[in-house]
Amino acid sequence: MTPQDDQQPSPSLFAGAAGHPENPICSGKGCRTAAAWVLVWNNPKLHTPDRRKTWLACDEHREHLSQFLGVRGFLKEVLPFAEWTEAEAEARPQPQPPVAPPGA
Repeated sequence: MTPQDDQQPSPSLFAGAAGHPENPICSGKGCRTAAAWVLVWNNPKLHTPDRRKTWLACDEHREHLSQFLGVRGFLKEVLPFAEWTEAEAEARPQPQPPVAPPGA
């Protein structure tokens, strides 16, 4: 058991503005390693079923953080960070070009 095994993840998941990570790091307590995984979760006692929260994980902390969420029944899925960022971009509404009024 490492010293981090009994500690919860740090609350700060992303650096950067508007939810866009500049240098995403692992959510493991005290870890400063680049994130390689996204752990998607939801606490059904607090969140609506469609709400998704995320923790980031490096390769070393992926299993521990997954178990932490899994034993509580919170873990929904684990995705590679690159796959999540692509899916996140696709899910965002795309700006629509202005439409000219009729007869203009």
